[in-house]
Amino acid sequence: MGTFTELLDIEKYKTEIHRTLISKLDLEKLSRVESQQARRVVGNLIEEIIRSQGTPLSFEEQARVQSDLLDEVFGLGPLEPLLRDPKVSDILINSKDTVFIERGGKLQKADARFRDDRHLLQIIDRIVSRVGRRIDESSPMVDARLPDGSRVNAIIPPLALDGPSMSIRRQGGGPVDAGRLVQLKSISKEMMMLIEAAARARLTILISGGTGAGKTTLLNILSRNIPQGERIITIEDAAELQLVHDNLVRLETRPPNVEGQGAIRQRQLLINCLRMRPDRIILGEVRGEEAFDMLQAMNTGHEGSMATIHANTPRDALIRLESMVAMGGLTLTERTVRQQIASALDIVVQVTRMSDGSRKIVSISEITGMEENIISMQDIFTFERKGIATDGRVLGTFKPTRIRPRFLEKIRLAGIDLPANLFETSLDVE
Repeated sequence: MGTFTELLDIEKYKTEIHRTLISKLDLEKLSRVESQQARRVVGNLIEEIIRSQGTPLSFEEQARVQSDLLDEVFGLGPLEPLLRDPKVSDILINSKDTVFIERGGKLQKADARFRDDRHLLQIIDRIVSRVGRRIDESSPMVDARLPDGSRVNAIIPPLALDGPSMSIRRQGGGPVDAGRLVQLKSISKEMMMLIEAAARARLTILISGGTGAGKTTLLNILSRNIPQGERIITIEDAAELQLVHDNLVRLETRPPNVEGQGAIRQRQLLINCLRMRPDRIILGEVRGEEAFDMLQAMNTGHEGSMATIHANTPRDALIRLESMVAMGGLTLTERTVRQQIASALDIVVQVTRMSDGSRKIVSISEITGMEENIISMQDIFTFERKGIATDGRVLGTFKPTRIRPRFLEKIRLAGIDLPANLFETSLDVE
């Protein structure tokens, strides 16, 4: 890598070439050409401009300038190399010249930077306009998504004091399957067999965890166990689920327009989807007053529905659900709300991101009903932490509690046979 002055000179030179390039391109005509052919045409034009300017650049510098400008014209500029790296899971842009990435569960500073705030704002606008959304001073926050399903959140001045900021939560290089999670020791084989069987048998599952814990990844995996004969409707704030199913309808909320009108919230979509004859409803994340409608749906013929929720423990997840029901302004007693929750949910799966960056399913808990005024719950599997290895890895054991869940009969009636020793085998993570 060259000195800061050399890098600055190349950036300045690249800006001049980009300005010349834009003046020579017929963007309307280019948009009608097949993408690979268009890249070749623009690549040749960049070479011509470099030769005509006569600036002494090494072959490596010329290749880098050409690659960066192609990314600028056809992609997302400085973000393209990071998006091409399958090991980068999150991209966090604090400001035009401060970019962090998460690789292998650990945050590190990246070399990527933008020319100025305007350049970063152009990239943000390019992303959000693709999904029919907008960002400006009157609407300075936006959720959007990339073509690969990665979730994007952007916020700009006056709310962001140091210039535009953006976070990209990546979906990775393709859907992660159950075998891969077991291989990574994020879950034991026995635990995965149990929750996959529960999904096939139409048990209602709530996946709880913190930000970046892997809730959506697990939801995607469990959804693949839904039989093809069933109709699924998904509801999300920003579509990121990657369900592989023939009979699937995907719904997404809509933010308000410039006048503050026209917003469509999750609750409205949930009420509407009940008229669409769903067999199962998958709620990307329950976060507000739609919680009561979700519980009602789960209690009235939509068994096997799934949702995620932000919470640190299974018990916290139930408490949060109670709070969300209260947000709907319904005059229900505490006991009535808890009875709804206990009746609607079968399983709470807790997902946690460990200190070493790994994700683990730390508990699978069964909702067993009500005891007086309290929702009763019992752990079926847990992850027992034992310490930290010399290289920083978290050590522990996936352990069954040796309690046979009450829902086993429902799994058996669905024609699914589970091994007799399923609740006896532990797995050490070393």
